[in-house]
Amino acid sequence: MDPVVVLVLCLSCWLLLSLWKQSSGKGKLPPGPTPLPFIGNILQLDVKDISKSLSNLSKAYGPVFTLYFGMKPTVVLHGYEAVKEALVDLGEDFSARGNFPIGEKANRGHGIIFTSGSTWKKMRRFSLMTLRNLGMGKTDLESRVQEEASHLVEELRKTNGLPCDPTFVLGCASCNVICSIIFQTHFDYTDQALIGILERLNENLRILSSPWIQVYNSFPALIEYLPGGHHTILQNSDFIKNYILEKIKEHQESLDFNNPRDFIDYFLMKMGQEKYNKQFEFTFENLMNTAVDLFGAGTETTSTTLRYGLLLLLKHPDVEAKVQDEIERVIGRHQSPCMQDRSRMPYTNAVLHEIQRYIDLVPNNLPHAVTRDIKFRNYVIPKGTTVLTSLTSVLHDSQEFPNPEIFDPAHFLDDGGNFKKSDYFMPFSAGKRICVGEGLARMELFLFMTNILQKFSLKSLVDLKDIDTTPIASGFGHVPPPYQLCFIPM
Repeated sequence: MDPVVVLVLCLSCWLLLSLWKQSSGKGKLPPGPTPLPFIGNILQLDVKDISKSLSNLSKAYGPVFTLYFGMKPTVVLHGYEAVKEALVDLGEDFSARGNFPIGEKANRGHGIIFTSGSTWKKMRRFSLMTLRNLGMGKTDLESRVQEEASHLVEELRKTNGLPCDPTFVLGCASCNVICSIIFQTHFDYTDQALIGILERLNENLRILSSPWIQVYNSFPALIEYLPGGHHTILQNSDFIKNYILEKIKEHQESLDFNNPRDFIDYFLMKMGQEKYNKQFEFTFENLMNTAVDLFGAGTETTSTTLRYGLLLLLKHPDVEAKVQDEIERVIGRHQSPCMQDRSRMPYTNAVLHEIQRYIDLVPNNLPHAVTRDIKFRNYVIPKGTTVLTSLTSVLHDSQEFPNPEIFDPAHFLDDGGNFKKSDYFMPFSAGKRICVGEGLARMELFLFMTNILQKFSLKSLVDLKDIDTTPIASGFGHVPPPYQLCFIPM
């Protein structure tokens, strides 16, 4: 037989088999656009802005629909009701980690973020308990953040009111807070180790939010052998892991069981207590990867939110002025801000919430998966199916937040100017896998921002109309455009 004919027959059989697998695997999955063999629905998505594509598809298929990223089905939940029903009302059933190949390859089944089941539960429970032991939600951790805020202010003073890019200095501040928790270290802002770590964290966020990684996560087996940013992410992750591994070795030599100093000490003590447990989860691999998870999440998300927040305040000087008036009235010029002040500062609190709502930092959340076959709104989602929850659809809900595409602190204020809570405020996700460090992040955002605006006014280098707040990347995260500003001492 002609080799060409054989090839065509083989390809035809392969395509038919692919179609059969896709259709037979659907069961009672929600409806969605018809996938193509092998590539799924990738051609129907804008890989530069997946969130926008999901919003458009929801108009055709409703709040619950199915997409294929490659050969694997993914159920998409769009809108507050569907997201809340899954993550909060049925939280345990939707608590597994969904398919995220680049993260799985980096963490190799260890840590908190990219694990499920027993490992995830034990690492999360231990991390929450240890963070509380180390002061999360208490005054001793608040004093650490206040001290770091004073270092941040001093670094900003050194700019002498000249133009600067705030990316690095904000990264240093948030990184130092998490470093003090994990391995009791405070870096000088010129420390080369700190600079190297921050550069790699920033680079990883940019790559994770690029179209390339969206494609990689759909076709990891194929893309793995091609050159590209996925290799850079793994190299950067290994660099940070090696740094933390050195810190672990130092802690092993100086560990005092009667006086644990930080997260690593508590974990090493737990390892000693659990070493005879047959289902031993407290390993060096889990320690290293859990520390990396806390390190990365605790640094990059907070610093990016602060960076984006300053850009929004440059764009809206009237908002900046109102926050500074409230700081002057409640705190004054010379007293350091503290968390007790927040309850007396409704406008500032509303501004911080609106920054997080508006920037929508992680638009599609990290993927979840169902822990069992589950009936959801008359559909059947098989165990292990990946579920994407659109946080954009919640944070930008037009019924809850009129004109959601506009930055407006009034979204979190009532008619009397009092702060107004909203169940739709989910920048940290919701339910069983809500961000472990939510309390710390809220504290940092309030104390860092109030300290900056207490001491400086923000000056733009361009006209207000020329300030663009559109993210330069909209994949895994929304990355703000680069900019410079002047911190003018008050």
